[in-house]
Amino acid sequence: MVEFFQMGGYAVFVWPSYALVAVVLWLNWYLPRKQHENELRRLKRRARDEQK
Repeated sequence: MVEFFQMGGYAVFVWPSYALVAVVLWLNWYLPRKQHENELRRLKRRARDEQK
């Protein structure tokens, strides 16, 4: 198992690469979701203000 985590001596390069990919994938999920929620809030606020 230790040999797997050491990746044949390339662990210094492999594991940070995996971490970077994980961060990028998370950001690709999180940022559009937050933008969508903000846009929905803005549209609801606009619709409410137009009814007044």
